[in-house]
Parts: sequence; C-alpha cells; structure tokens
Amino acid sequence: MRMMIQRVLMTLMLGTAVVTTPAIADELHAGHLLPLVGSVDFLQRAQSVGVLYSENTRDNLSYLERYHDMALNGAKGALDGRIREAFVNSSDPELAIDWLMHSLHGTFLSVTVYSSLDALVQAHPDVVAVLDTHNQLLTQRNDIVQARFTARFYDANLQYIAKAEGSVDKQVPSVWVHDKSAPEIAALIEQQRDVQQDALKQFDASLKALVRTG
Repeated sequence: MRMMIQRVLMTLMLGTAVVTTPAIADELHAGHLLPLVGSVDFLQRAQSVGVLYSENTRDNLSYLERYHDMALNGAKGALDGRIREAFVNSSDPELAIDWLMHSLHGTFLSVTVYSSLDALVQAHPDVVAVLDTHNQLLTQRNDIVQARFTARFYDANLQYIAKAEGSVDKQVPSVWVHDKSAPEIAALIEQQRDVQQDALKQFDASLKALVRTG
C-alpha cells in the first residue's frame, strides 16, 4: 500500500506547486486603494458591495484546479477509489469562493464581482471588498494543510476600513505509511476539507462582528 500510494501520488501531486504570491490585489500594487484606517461602523447590511479577487486568489484558484484535476484524472485505476475520492473532495476549487460569496450575499444588500478596479469604480458600489484566499494541500513533501481567507473592505473613496478573516493551519499525520488502511488514509486526506471549512467559519464570525445590523 505504501509503495503504491507513494508512486501514484508523486505523479499526481508534485506538479502542483504551492502558491506564495503576496496576498494583495493587482490594483493595490498600483496604489489605487489606500491603506487608511476608516470606521468599522461604516459597514452596514443595506450597502452594495463590489468585489475584486486579489492576484493571490486567482493564483490560488489555478493551484486548486490543477491539484483537483490531477486527483480526478491522474493515474486512473492505480489508486484505491476511496483515497482518490478523498483527494478530489478535499480539493474542490469552488468550495472557498462559493462559501465566501454566499457569506457576503447573506450580509449585504447586493454583491457583484468585477474583473477590474476600473469597472468597479464605474459601477459606484458603496463598499469595495478585496477577497484574498490561500490554500496549501498535502503532497509527499508537505504535511501542513493551510487555509487562509480574508476580505479587506474599502469605502467609496477607496480608503481602507477593516477586514474579515479566517485562518487555520494543521499538520496531518503522514498518509505515506504502510500501516494504515485505505479508509484510514482517506479520512486523513479529508481533513483538508475540514481545515478549509473551519477557516471559513472563522471568516463568517469575523464578518458578522464587523457589520452593523441597522
């Protein structure tokens, strides 16, 4: 079991490099969004929100898509189905983005994603939110699973207000060992999804604490 997992998952996963791009939007690099402290009281449920994905988020989505695709399609027939399914389920590229967007939609009057700062500015939303995501998943060379999610909020003048965030790091016992059964290995791999969900729940609590109910 150990040799099979090592051989197959080396093929599956070594091509998925961990993203380390700075957690900041392209537009922030250009200096358009100013890191000035605003009032958290400015955030209210009745507002419209324009969303930008940071460069890190776009790179992170590509990373998850590659990992997910290799888990789904790599070395077919050579890996126990339960283990493959665990890798597929725990690397869903849409999990975090769907959760974050659902959280924002449930908090504000309207939420729209824009492809650029120029398009967002032309739409004149009440608030700008820059979504930043980071994931690190299991490979043969890495046993630390990370999930970090942040929404940085700016007012209509593009001045910084506050941020909502959630972050979880967890070391997962090695799945590259000979003394574990396929169900045990699958359960360990599924912890990748648990880490993401725990960080997302933290994000929800952080967002709730920022936004006025009135």
